[in-house]
Amino acid sequence: MPLTGRPQPEAERLTGDSVSRPASEPNRRRFLQALVGTVAAEFLIPSRASRAAAPTNPQAPTMTLHKPPSAASNFRWPQPIGSPVLDSLRPVIEHSRDVKTNLPKLIEVAQWMAYEELPVPQYSIPFAADSGNASQAIDFTLVAVTIDFAFTDFQNHTKFQVDYAGAHYSDSDALFACMKRALDEGTPILDGAYLATITRAQLAHAFRGNIELPLLDERVEMLHQAGQILQAKYGGRYHNFINDCSPRCYDRGNGIVERLTAEIPRFHDSSPYDGHEIKIDKLAQLGVWIMYCNFRKSGAFQLDDTEKLTAFADYIVPAALRVMNILEYSPALDHAIKTYQLIPRDSTQEVEIRAHTLYATALLREEINKIRPPDMQTIIPQIDARLWLPYHTTFWPHHLTRTIMY
Repeated sequence: MPLTGRPQPEAERLTGDSVSRPASEPNRRRFLQALVGTVAAEFLIPSRASRAAAPTNPQAPTMTLHKPPSAASNFRWPQPIGSPVLDSLRPVIEHSRDVKTNLPKLIEVAQWMAYEELPVPQYSIPFAADSGNASQAIDFTLVAVTIDFAFTDFQNHTKFQVDYAGAHYSDSDALFACMKRALDEGTPILDGAYLATITRAQLAHAFRGNIELPLLDERVEMLHQAGQILQAKYGGRYHNFINDCSPRCYDRGNGIVERLTAEIPRFHDSSPYDGHEIKIDKLAQLGVWIMYCNFRKSGAFQLDDTEKLTAFADYIVPAALRVMNILEYSPALDHAIKTYQLIPRDSTQEVEIRAHTLYATALLREEINKIRPPDMQTIIPQIDARLWLPYHTTFWPHHLTRTIMY
């Protein structure tokens, strides 16, 4: 069962800098369908995953033992996009022991994926910028992203679920539902002063569901950390933090991703690998992407360099790449995943899985854009969405890592 946490998106298509073709019917989980458009995510809605189309009769993933390459020149490197995350990956890609990106298979997949719509998702959250409370929508999004990780019990594999307002929710949908319920009950769950001192019992009550929310103690710590910083510097609110940043991911230290990872430690997502620091920054990038997808048209959120975002390295996207044979694992790693063994945080295996996920999606985007016309060029998060959505409910096992980063 997937451990990863992401809000369930709807979809729309990006054409250059504009978005076209709204309108679509809602699904139980508000999943993006490759050939439908946008539905505004104004209220918390019932949701259940609907599967997007996958390639016909995919070949079973291969299992190959990989050795480090004899020379770095054997590797094709993605064109620079101005991403410190992508730029940091080279030591892993060039010296991986257990993970390999299969470039011929990647090019083969691009040959058919390029003809899909690859829309920009619209994420379902309880507030939309056009509902009259854009600041609260941004606060809600970033508080949720602060604790958006690990929704399945590591021991018995039970998913966190909740019934609220006549509907049933799972995973990150359940997190959003609990936050909305807490607000309805008068709990100031978006206020930094409250978050800075929230107790374990208070958080357990706010997120009461079928099981105790996994890693609850870690979530208390994350909220204390973020709440104290928000209260000390930004009037207790994430939207004040956003307003104080440049409207870019990266801008000489003043971009939103840069400042989230520098000022709020829980967003600093990097790992050591052979003496190098490998940047991943999954949640910081995901939070920025969600706000861009949901709030850009209303003017409540501006982001001028979306092309610098990478994929959001979690559990599901590498599993999708694995099923497509784009990622290949050594027999030892493949066996560990299929037998549900924990892959330790910051182990070489975990770092290689995440790094190759970012590397492969960057190359896949390049190959797809070679085929698509100029007005249908994609950015990497659109490729991420195409992989994550249909494979979120796959029975193919993904790696398991006990972590607060995804």
